[in-house]
Amino acid sequence: MLLPARRRSLGAVTLPRVMTSILVVVALVDCFWGYFGRFDIDAGAYAWLAILSLVLGMASLFYDRVRLSPHVAAVFFGTAFLISFSASFSVLNYLLLTVAQSRIDAFLAHVDVMLGVDWPAMMRAVAGHPLSNQILHVTYDSVLPQLALVVLCLGWTERTSQIHEFCLALAISAMICIAFWTVFPSFGAFAVYDLPSALTSRLGPELSTQYAHELESLLSKGPGHISPHELRGLIGFPSYHAAMAMLVVWYVWPLRYLRWPLLAWNLVVLVATPVHGGHHVIDVPAGVGVAALSVALTAWIARKAARQRWKQAFDWTAEQNTRAGGDNLRSA
Repeated sequence: MLLPARRRSLGAVTLPRVMTSILVVVALVDCFWGYFGRFDIDAGAYAWLAILSLVLGMASLFYDRVRLSPHVAAVFFGTAFLISFSASFSVLNYLLLTVAQSRIDAFLAHVDVMLGVDWPAMMRAVAGHPLSNQILHVTYDSVLPQLALVVLCLGWTERTSQIHEFCLALAISAMICIAFWTVFPSFGAFAVYDLPSALTSRLGPELSTQYAHELESLLSKGPGHISPHELRGLIGFPSYHAAMAMLVVWYVWPLRYLRWPLLAWNLVVLVATPVHGGHHVIDVPAGVGVAALSVALTAWIARKAARQRWKQAFDWTAEQNTRAGGDNLRSA
Protein backbone atom coordinates (compact mmCIF):
# COMPACT_ATOMS: atom_id res chain seq x y z
CA MET A 1 0.00 0.00 0.00
CA LEU A 2 1.24 3.47 -0.86
CA LEU A 3 0.85 6.35 1.52
CA PRO A 4 -1.21 9.30 0.28
CA ALA A 5 1.03 12.12 -0.95
CA ARG A 6 0.19 14.40 1.98
CA ARG A 7 0.77 11.64 4.50
CA ARG A 8 4.05 10.62 2.86
CA SER A 9 5.36 14.14 3.16
CA LEU A 10 4.97 14.22 6.93
CA GLY A 11 7.96 12.56 8.52
CA ALA A 12 8.35 9.57 6.18
CA VAL A 13 11.93 8.31 6.02
CA THR A 14 13.05 7.82 2.42
CA LEU A 15 16.46 7.28 0.87
CA PRO A 16 16.35 10.69 -0.88
CA ARG A 17 15.74 12.32 2.51
CA VAL A 18 18.65 10.42 4.03
CA MET A 19 20.87 11.46 1.10
CA THR A 20 19.75 15.07 1.33
CA SER A 21 20.45 15.08 5.07
CA ILE A 22 24.00 13.83 4.45
CA LEU A 23 24.56 16.56 1.88
CA VAL A 24 23.22 19.29 4.15
CA VAL A 25 25.42 18.19 7.07
CA VAL A 26 28.59 17.96 4.96
CA ALA A 27 27.87 21.28 3.18
CA LEU A 28 27.31 23.05 6.52
CA VAL A 29 30.56 21.63 7.89
CA ASP A 30 32.36 22.81 4.74
CA CYS A 31 30.87 26.31 4.98
CA PHE A 32 31.49 26.88 8.67
CA TRP A 33 34.93 25.29 8.74
CA GLY A 34 35.96 27.03 5.53
CA TYR A 35 34.73 30.43 6.73
CA PHE A 36 36.01 30.38 10.30
CA GLY A 37 39.22 28.60 9.31
CA ARG A 38 39.83 31.25 6.65
CA PHE A 39 40.57 28.71 3.93
CA ASP A 40 41.06 29.85 0.34
CA ILE A 41 37.99 28.29 -1.29
CA ASP A 42 36.80 29.08 -4.81
CA ALA A 43 33.31 29.99 -3.61
CA GLY A 44 32.15 31.14 -7.05
CA ALA A 45 32.93 27.82 -8.73
CA TYR A 46 31.25 25.84 -5.98
CA ALA A 47 28.25 28.16 -6.10
CA TRP A 48 27.77 27.31 -9.79
CA LEU A 49 27.84 23.61 -8.94
CA ALA A 50 25.28 24.25 -6.21
CA ILE A 51 23.03 26.09 -8.66
CA LEU A 52 23.32 23.26 -11.18
CA SER A 53 22.42 20.72 -8.49
CA LEU A 54 19.49 22.86 -7.39
CA VAL A 55 18.16 23.08 -10.97
CA LEU A 56 18.42 19.30 -11.34
CA GLY A 57 16.73 18.89 -7.97
CA MET A 58 13.84 21.11 -9.06
CA ALA A 59 13.52 19.04 -12.25
CA SER A 60 13.34 15.95 -10.05
CA LEU A 61 10.50 17.47 -8.02
CA PHE A 62 8.67 18.43 -11.22
CA TYR A 63 8.79 14.90 -12.62
CA ASP A 64 7.89 13.41 -9.24
CA ARG A 65 4.98 15.69 -8.29
CA VAL A 66 3.67 17.02 -11.63
CA ARG A 67 4.56 14.55 -14.38
CA LEU A 68 4.25 11.59 -11.97
CA SER A 69 7.30 9.89 -13.49
CA PRO A 70 9.32 8.63 -10.50
CA HIS A 71 12.06 6.95 -12.54
CA VAL A 72 12.82 10.16 -14.45
CA ALA A 73 12.69 12.07 -11.18
CA ALA A 74 15.17 9.60 -9.70
CA VAL A 75 17.60 10.14 -12.60
CA PHE A 76 17.53 13.91 -12.07
CA PHE A 77 17.85 13.52 -8.30
CA GLY A 78 20.68 11.01 -8.61
CA THR A 79 22.58 13.28 -11.00
CA ALA A 80 22.11 16.28 -8.70
CA PHE A 81 23.25 14.21 -5.75
CA LEU A 82 26.39 12.93 -7.48
CA ILE A 83 27.43 16.45 -8.47
CA SER A 84 26.80 18.01 -5.06
CA PHE A 85 28.15 15.10 -3.05
CA SER A 86 31.37 14.99 -5.09
CA ALA A 87 31.91 18.72 -4.56
CA SER A 88 31.08 18.83 -0.85
CA PHE A 89 33.01 15.67 0.05
CA SER A 90 36.10 16.79 -1.88
CA VAL A 91 36.13 20.10 0.02
CA LEU A 92 35.76 18.23 3.32
CA ASN A 93 38.64 15.95 2.34
CA TYR A 94 40.85 18.99 1.72
CA LEU A 95 39.87 20.59 5.03
CA LEU A 96 40.72 17.36 6.83
CA LEU A 97 44.31 17.73 5.65
CA THR A 98 44.75 20.08 8.59
CA VAL A 99 43.88 17.39 11.16
CA ALA A 100 45.16 14.24 9.40
CA GLN A 101 47.74 12.18 11.24
CA SER A 102 51.07 10.72 10.06
CA ARG A 103 51.13 8.89 6.72
CA ILE A 104 51.19 5.09 6.65
CA ASP A 105 52.52 4.67 3.09
CA ALA A 106 55.73 2.99 4.27
CA PHE A 107 53.71 0.42 6.21
CA LEU A 108 51.42 -0.24 3.23
CA ALA A 109 54.43 -0.66 0.94
CA HIS A 110 55.79 -3.20 3.44
CA VAL A 111 52.47 -5.07 3.35
CA ASP A 112 52.70 -5.22 -0.44
CA VAL A 113 56.21 -6.68 -0.17
CA MET A 114 54.97 -9.27 2.33
CA LEU A 115 52.30 -10.23 -0.23
CA GLY A 116 55.01 -10.75 -2.82
CA VAL A 117 54.37 -7.53 -4.73
CA ASP A 118 57.28 -5.60 -6.21
CA TRP A 119 55.56 -2.36 -7.24
CA PRO A 120 58.44 -0.84 -9.27
CA ALA A 121 58.91 -4.16 -11.10
CA MET A 122 55.19 -4.25 -11.83
CA MET A 123 55.36 -0.76 -13.30
CA ARG A 124 58.35 -1.71 -15.47
CA ALA A 125 56.50 -4.79 -16.71
CA VAL A 126 53.43 -2.76 -17.70
CA ALA A 127 55.59 -0.12 -19.41
CA GLY A 128 57.02 -2.88 -21.61
CA HIS A 129 53.58 -3.59 -23.12
CA PRO A 130 52.24 -0.32 -24.60
CA LEU A 131 48.89 -1.73 -25.74
CA SER A 132 48.10 -3.27 -22.36
CA ASN A 133 49.20 -0.05 -20.68
CA GLN A 134 46.83 1.98 -22.87
CA ILE A 135 43.93 -0.37 -22.07
CA LEU A 136 44.62 -0.01 -18.37
CA HIS A 137 44.74 3.77 -18.76
CA VAL A 138 41.37 3.91 -20.54
CA THR A 139 39.65 1.62 -18.05
CA TYR A 140 41.01 3.57 -15.08
CA ASP A 141 39.61 6.81 -16.50
CA SER A 142 36.21 5.24 -17.17
CA VAL A 143 34.92 4.94 -13.61
CA LEU A 144 33.30 8.37 -13.32
CA PRO A 145 31.49 8.08 -16.69
CA GLN A 146 30.30 4.66 -15.54
CA LEU A 147 28.52 6.25 -12.58
CA ALA A 148 26.45 8.36 -14.97
CA LEU A 149 25.83 5.29 -17.17
CA VAL A 150 24.49 3.29 -14.23
CA VAL A 151 22.10 6.06 -13.18
CA LEU A 152 20.80 6.46 -16.74
CA CYS A 153 20.37 2.71 -17.33
CA LEU A 154 18.62 2.16 -14.01
CA GLY A 155 16.32 5.07 -14.86
CA TRP A 156 15.66 3.69 -18.35
CA THR A 157 14.56 0.38 -16.80
CA GLU A 158 12.49 2.24 -14.16
CA ARG A 159 14.52 0.95 -11.20
CA THR A 160 13.93 3.98 -9.03
CA SER A 161 14.93 2.52 -5.67
CA GLN A 162 18.17 1.12 -7.11
CA ILE A 163 19.20 4.60 -8.27
CA HIS A 164 18.78 5.93 -4.75
CA GLU A 165 20.59 2.96 -3.22
CA PHE A 166 23.48 3.25 -5.70
CA CYS A 167 24.00 6.95 -4.95
CA LEU A 168 23.69 6.42 -1.19
CA ALA A 169 26.23 3.58 -1.31
CA LEU A 170 28.66 5.87 -3.15
CA ALA A 171 28.27 8.48 -0.41
CA ILE A 172 28.68 5.93 2.39
CA SER A 173 31.81 4.48 0.80
CA ALA A 174 33.23 8.00 0.45
CA MET A 175 32.56 8.70 4.12
CA ILE A 176 34.27 5.46 5.15
CA CYS A 177 37.32 6.14 2.97
CA ILE A 178 37.63 9.76 4.15
CA ALA A 179 37.20 8.82 7.81
CA PHE A 180 39.88 6.12 7.66
CA TRP A 181 42.20 8.34 5.62
CA THR A 182 41.93 11.16 8.17
CA VAL A 183 43.22 8.89 10.94
CA PHE A 184 45.67 6.94 8.75
CA PRO A 185 46.47 9.10 5.70
CA SER A 186 48.22 7.65 2.68
CA PHE A 187 48.86 8.87 -0.84
CA GLY A 188 49.89 5.67 -2.63
CA ALA A 189 52.93 3.71 -3.73
CA PHE A 190 54.18 6.54 -5.92
CA ALA A 191 54.75 8.46 -2.66
CA VAL A 192 57.23 5.77 -1.58
CA TYR A 193 59.00 4.75 -4.79
CA ASP A 194 60.81 7.22 -7.03
CA LEU A 195 60.37 5.92 -10.58
CA PRO A 196 62.83 7.04 -13.31
CA SER A 197 61.42 9.78 -15.50
CA ALA A 198 61.92 7.66 -18.64
CA LEU A 199 59.75 4.91 -17.15
CA THR A 200 57.11 7.40 -16.05
CA SER A 201 56.94 8.93 -19.51
CA ARG A 202 56.38 5.51 -21.10
CA LEU A 203 53.63 4.65 -18.63
CA GLY A 204 51.87 8.01 -18.77
CA PRO A 205 50.22 7.42 -15.37
CA GLU A 206 47.55 9.67 -13.96
CA LEU A 207 49.82 10.30 -10.97
CA SER A 208 53.57 10.67 -10.54
CA THR A 209 56.29 11.14 -7.95
CA GLN A 210 56.08 14.91 -8.45
CA TYR A 211 52.35 14.69 -7.77
CA ALA A 212 53.14 12.74 -4.59
CA HIS A 213 55.47 15.51 -3.42
CA GLU A 214 52.69 18.03 -4.02
CA LEU A 215 50.35 15.98 -1.83
CA GLU A 216 52.98 15.71 0.88
CA SER A 217 53.29 19.50 0.79
CA LEU A 218 49.52 19.85 1.20
CA LEU A 219 49.62 17.57 4.24
CA SER A 220 52.39 19.59 5.89
CA LYS A 221 51.40 23.13 4.84
CA GLY A 222 47.62 22.96 4.40
CA PRO A 223 45.30 22.66 1.41
CA GLY A 224 46.02 26.06 -0.14
CA HIS A 225 43.57 27.09 -2.88
CA ILE A 226 40.56 24.74 -2.96
CA SER A 227 38.78 24.74 -6.29
CA PRO A 228 36.80 22.16 -8.30
CA HIS A 229 39.07 23.04 -11.22
CA GLU A 230 42.21 21.92 -9.37
CA LEU A 231 41.13 18.91 -7.34
CA ARG A 232 43.63 16.17 -6.49
CA GLY A 233 42.92 12.62 -5.43
CA LEU A 234 44.09 12.54 -1.82
CA ILE A 235 42.99 9.12 -0.58
CA GLY A 236 45.33 6.16 -0.99
CA PHE A 237 44.06 3.46 1.37
CA PRO A 238 41.32 2.29 0.97
CA SER A 239 41.06 2.88 -2.76
CA TYR A 240 37.84 4.80 -3.45
CA HIS A 241 38.40 4.12 -7.15
CA ALA A 242 38.18 0.38 -6.49
CA ALA A 243 35.12 0.90 -4.30
CA MET A 244 33.32 2.84 -7.05
CA ALA A 245 34.17 0.17 -9.63
CA MET A 246 32.66 -2.58 -7.48
CA LEU A 247 29.56 -0.53 -6.67
CA VAL A 248 29.00 -0.08 -10.41
CA VAL A 249 29.11 -3.86 -10.86
CA TRP A 250 26.81 -4.55 -7.89
CA TYR A 251 24.06 -2.13 -8.80
CA VAL A 252 24.14 -2.84 -12.54
CA TRP A 253 23.90 -6.60 -11.94
CA PRO A 254 20.09 -6.77 -12.46
CA LEU A 255 20.62 -5.46 -16.02
CA ARG A 256 21.54 -8.57 -17.98
CA TYR A 257 22.87 -6.74 -21.02
CA LEU A 258 25.39 -4.81 -18.90
CA ARG A 259 26.12 -7.35 -16.16
CA TRP A 260 29.00 -9.33 -17.65
CA PRO A 261 30.60 -6.61 -19.79
CA LEU A 262 30.85 -4.23 -16.83
CA LEU A 263 32.08 -6.99 -14.52
CA ALA A 264 34.91 -7.79 -16.92
CA TRP A 265 35.64 -4.11 -17.53
CA ASN A 266 35.81 -3.23 -13.83
CA LEU A 267 37.99 -6.21 -12.99
CA VAL A 268 40.46 -4.55 -15.37
CA VAL A 269 39.87 -1.28 -13.45
CA LEU A 270 41.06 -3.05 -10.30
CA VAL A 271 44.23 -4.11 -12.11
CA ALA A 272 44.71 -0.58 -13.46
CA THR A 273 44.31 1.11 -10.07
CA PRO A 274 47.83 0.41 -8.72
CA VAL A 275 49.35 1.34 -12.10
CA HIS A 276 47.54 4.46 -13.22
CA GLY A 277 46.21 5.43 -9.81
CA GLY A 278 49.61 5.00 -8.18
CA HIS A 279 48.07 2.93 -5.39
CA HIS A 280 49.61 0.29 -3.22
CA VAL A 281 48.23 -3.08 -4.31
CA ILE A 282 46.73 -3.59 -0.83
CA ASP A 283 44.61 -0.46 -1.39
CA VAL A 284 42.52 -2.33 -3.96
CA PRO A 285 41.12 -5.20 -1.83
CA ALA A 286 40.55 -2.65 0.93
CA GLY A 287 38.44 -0.61 -1.51
CA VAL A 288 36.48 -3.73 -2.46
CA GLY A 289 35.82 -4.32 1.24
CA VAL A 290 34.58 -0.74 1.62
CA ALA A 291 32.18 -1.31 -1.29
CA ALA A 292 30.81 -4.47 0.35
CA LEU A 293 30.32 -2.66 3.67
CA SER A 294 28.62 0.25 1.90
CA VAL A 295 26.20 -2.09 0.13
CA ALA A 296 25.32 -3.76 3.44
CA LEU A 297 24.77 -0.43 5.22
CA THR A 298 22.69 0.90 2.32
CA ALA A 299 20.50 -2.21 2.31
CA TRP A 300 20.02 -1.87 6.07
CA ILE A 301 18.99 1.78 5.76
CA ALA A 302 16.63 0.92 2.89
CA ARG A 303 14.97 -1.83 4.97
CA LYS A 304 14.57 0.49 7.95
CA ALA A 305 13.01 3.16 5.74
CA ALA A 306 10.66 0.64 4.11
CA ARG A 307 9.53 -0.73 7.48
CA GLN A 308 8.76 2.75 8.75
CA ARG A 309 6.77 3.59 5.62
CA TRP A 310 4.75 0.39 5.92
CA LYS A 311 4.13 1.09 9.61
CA GLN A 312 2.90 4.58 8.76
CA ALA A 313 0.67 3.13 6.05
CA PHE A 314 -0.79 0.60 8.49
CA ASP A 315 -1.34 3.24 11.19
CA TRP A 316 -2.99 5.57 8.69
CA THR A 317 -5.28 2.78 7.40
CA ALA A 318 -6.23 1.82 10.94
CA GLU A 319 -6.97 5.45 11.74
CA GLN A 320 -9.14 5.82 8.65
CA ASN A 321 -11.04 2.60 9.47
CA THR A 322 -11.63 3.78 13.03
CA ARG A 323 -12.97 7.10 11.80
CA ALA A 324 -15.17 5.36 9.25
CA GLY A 325 -16.56 3.05 11.95
CA GLY A 326 -17.31 6.02 14.19
CA ASP A 327 -19.08 7.84 11.37
CA ASN A 328 -21.19 4.74 10.64
CA LEU A 329 -22.22 4.44 14.27
CA ARG A 330 -23.22 8.09 14.44
CA SER A 331 -25.19 7.85 11.21
CA ALA A 332 -26.96 4.74 12.54
